[in-house]
Amino acid sequence: MPRSVSQKRPWLAALLAALVTGFGHLYLRRWRRAVGWLVLSVAATALFVDPAAIDEILAGTATPDVLLAVAPSLFITGLSVIDAYLLARAHVVQSQPPVEGAADTDDAISCPHCGKDVDPELDFCHWCTTRLDDLERERSDEIREP
Repeated sequence: MPRSVSQKRPWLAALLAALVTGFGHLYLRRWRRAVGWLVLSVAATALFVDPAAIDEILAGTATPDVLLAVAPSLFITGLSVIDAYLLARAHVVQSQPPVEGAADTDDAISCPHCGKDVDPELDFCHWCTTRLDDLERERSDEIREP
């Protein structure tokens, strides 16, 4: 049964995280992470931002000095946006179906019986259940017999 491709959009997760810290993570259904980012943002604002700067922003009289005063909150929001984007991107990559023939050629060996790639650490083919060491013995016996 093929896996369905994720419908989560990394750009939408980042946009939601930029609008309200934690919303991008809610969109990705990462509840604890959303709450964590929200708590971190509120804590940084309470500890490092002057309440007068917030009042000036809300009043619409913000100056460059005021924006510098709220930099800790903006920094946390920026990290939240990056985290939401990277999480959504990793989820999309993880949910995509594997590409046929994209196995690592260094570690991959193929079954001499069915031809499919098998794990080199196994003694049998997990596709057709043929024992690989038996086939190797048979092949070496055929080579010895003239």
